[in-house]
Amino acid sequence: MTGHDHYFTAQPASPDERRAITVELAGRTLQVETAGGVFSPDHVDLGTQVLLRTVPAPPSTGDLLDLGCGWGPVALSLALASPHARVWAVDVNERALDLVRRNAERVGASNVVAALPDDVPDDVRFAALWSNPPIRVGKEALHALLLRWLPRRAPGGEAHLVVGKNLGADSLQRWLAEQLGPTSSVDRTASAKGFRVLTVRDR
Repeated sequence: MTGHDHYFTAQPASPDERRAITVELAGRTLQVETAGGVFSPDHVDLGTQVLLRTVPAPPSTGDLLDLGCGWGPVALSLALASPHARVWAVDVNERALDLVRRNAERVGASNVVAALPDDVPDDVRFAALWSNPPIRVGKEALHALLLRWLPRRAPGGEAHLVVGKNLGADSLQRWLAEQLGPTSSVDRTASAKGFRVLTVRDR
């Protein structure tokens, strides 16, 4: 990966060399395709593992969102757990979106829609939002991202975010509580291996 080639780049400059890896998702052993230029291409990263281990089962129907999907471990987990829901896998990285589409097809998850942020219709409201958000894009971009998507929860919909403790999980929790106001609660619902899971829900 070159110095300028981040996983939150729209079109990564690194070679698009695809490789297959075996992962455990939604209680199944799956073979998926990854490539350089996307987040954690060699394995399911630790933060995502903590998220997937600690969140409640997703709603069985409705629109579900994986924000910052990478090659798709969260989106695939949502889709396999809730085959009658529609799962939006959203990322700015076009290589990541291509990988998600291919991986969804590979594991038989026909309910995944991989989309750029602006391609998600404005009227879609999410019954659940799961995310390992791209903390390293910087505070301003991260805050804008969360304030764009968190208010799009459907009534009763919960958002679960995994954030490294050393990457500011506690300050992010306070900031979200301030921004979202008294109609929402922002709670730390899990803590493991240096990560916090923050849950946003209606009061």
